Amino acid sequence: MTTLTVYDPPMCCATGVCGPEVDPALVQFAGDLDWLKTRGIEVQRLNLAQQPARFAEHAAVKALLDRSGVDELPAIVVGDKLVANARYPNRDELATMTGVASVSAPVEITAQISELIALGAAIGASCEPCLKFHYDAARKLGVSAAAMREAVSIGERVKGGSTKSILGLADRLLGTAQSPAPAASCCQGSATAQSAEPTSKKCC
Repeated sequence: MTTLTVYDPPMCCATGVCGPEVDPALVQFAGDLDWLKTRGIEVQRLNLAQQPARFAEHAAVKALLDRSGVDELPAIVVGDKLVANARYPNRDELATMTGVASVSAPVEITAQISELIALGAAIGASCEPCLKFHYDAARKLGVSAAAMREAVSIGERVKGGSTKSILGLADRLLGTAQSPAPAASCCQGSATAQSAEPTSKKCC
């Protein structure tokens, strides 16, 4: 089993949540170490204030202390090899150091995926020409009808969520104690406007 050892500088605790101010970098690092444990890596943390003898036992770590005191801590050791010092590595770096699967494998945005995204966006924007264009493009790229239906469904759900949200804001702003008379459609206009301009069909 791979072992990762963190040689911390003197501190009251390594979690980052003690003291008057929370250190977000330490909190994140502690979470990343927990993530490593779930991947089968044995993790141990040593605190210079509490376990100074352990620092003296590792030649490379002792050399750091002899050279610059605590300035080059923390020291990160994998197995018996010093792999980083003077900073806390992020999760991707820890994954590389310990040989576990990469956390953020690159995702390729293919032409097919791009057209599916565009289909969903066309639904969200209620753009008929956009929908027709990207439907044709997706079909020519061999995208299945099922995949296109799913993209349309996602776009519809996103659009429905935004509609519900804006209507909720209108309710909060205007109140719902009274039920106003149904308003005429913006495309139809008022009764007066319809009699004055019976042929007008413009919405806005």
